[in-house]
Amino acid sequence: MKKSVKLSFLSLLMMIAISVQAAPREFFELRIYQFKTLDQQTRTENYLEKALLPALHRAGIKKAGVFKPLETDTTYGKRLYVLIPYTSLDKFVNLEETLAKDKVYNTDGKDYIDATFDNPPYFRFQTIVLKSFSGMPQLAAPDLKNLVSERVYELRSYEGHTEKIYRNKVDMFNAGDEIGLFKRLGFNAVFYGEVLSGPRMPNLMYMTTFENKEARDAHWKAFGEDPQWKKLVAMPEYQKNVSKNEITFLRPTSYSDL
Repeated sequence: MKKSVKLSFLSLLMMIAISVQAAPREFFELRIYQFKTLDQQTRTENYLEKALLPALHRAGIKKAGVFKPLETDTTYGKRLYVLIPYTSLDKFVNLEETLAKDKVYNTDGKDYIDATFDNPPYFRFQTIVLKSFSGMPQLAAPDLKNLVSERVYELRSYEGHTEKIYRNKVDMFNAGDEIGLFKRLGFNAVFYGEVLSGPRMPNLMYMTTFENKEARDAHWKAFGEDPQWKKLVAMPEYQKNVSKNEITFLRPTSYSDL
């Protein structure tokens, strides 16, 4: 009888392990708006807050993020970042059709949707499509308790010399457990993603979050001094696998889900 119970318990553990391993990998759209005027940004923000995010929620996308550059950044007032997760590429491809059928969205977003050629709500926007890392297959909302206006989000882009070398850096996060190190040190990662389509390929991107800039600096200091990182970065197989590292500091808007 005890042996039977033990086997059942082991079977349950195996089922849980398989379930965790089989967690579906999400896809992300990172949309970066560019503005020429403050009025354009105001109109686009009104659209995002009043029309797009509520429509995404109705479509089953519960957590979408909207972020601005820090006030000290030269792009402050000129850019806006929107992060949307999808359970499949089909969801991404079909979003426009889904929104077109949403009557509330079309009413609430009329100023943006029906903008005329001589009064657009933005200058341009680019879309970056990503697939989540196997080591963190799904987007996560950060566990921060302080005021949104004080928080600092760090968006990083690591470009690779070639596709093969870029894959090596992705492997460093997954098999090398750099993701686990970030988690242990409390970096509050929102996502890690392989860029499937974007302007600077091959590259990966990820976002971590902190209560403020001081907390961010303290976390990175601890990261650089951590024995696990020192061992990982010294491994021969992970040498020279990043050609360029770009950092963007962001702050979530008051209506962002993330």
